[in-house]
Amino acid sequence: MTTHLSTQQAASNSNPRLILASGSAYRRELLSRLRLPFSSISPDIDETPLNAETPLATALRLARLKAEAIARQLNPGEAALVIGSDQVATLDHLQIGKPGNHDNALKQLQLMRGREVVFHTALCLLDTRANAANPLQIRDIETVVCFRDLSDAELDAYLRIEQPYDCAGSAKNEALGITILSSIKSDDPSALTGLPLIALTDMLRNAGVVFYK
Repeated sequence: MTTHLSTQQAASNSNPRLILASGSAYRRELLSRLRLPFSSISPDIDETPLNAETPLATALRLARLKAEAIARQLNPGEAALVIGSDQVATLDHLQIGKPGNHDNALKQLQLMRGREVVFHTALCLLDTRANAANPLQIRDIETVVCFRDLSDAELDAYLRIEQPYDCAGSAKNEALGITILSSIKSDDPSALTGLPLIALTDMLRNAGVVFYK
């Protein structure tokens, strides 16, 4: 378990414990922008899509499963807000997962070049307090990304530099991957990186979290 302390300790005094159900460094960095203290715990779940499951349904199901997996590790009656998030990329209604290696990543980028890819970033906030007004909040934030029509040589060179093999869609938009994209359309610019902060802020406010004090 990793604990991250913010500079806004005064604002956090009245807030319940905040837990990020993820081992992702990208999501930890994003959540730290809210300047709230939080712990991050990696959930142990099977992320395999179910048969005939849509990409949206997969993302929503896994976001909830991640939050529930960590909530089950808490002591009985322990008050906490647990954040789960999952992202699935889709092209022509087919899921595009994490490539895992260079060859798979190159095939993904070749398939997506010059085309629009939809990223579903699902977000779940689980409130374990007995008197919680909103014990479960969950939603999907959709991002439409258009990939540049680049040559095989350019795509191969990009991959060898950045090696985004742990990213769905084989591109880190917050880093050099932005150079292989031509447009990003979303109501929540942080969603594509993995944690939709605008939506999360709404959920945390619904749970009574104080950001400034």
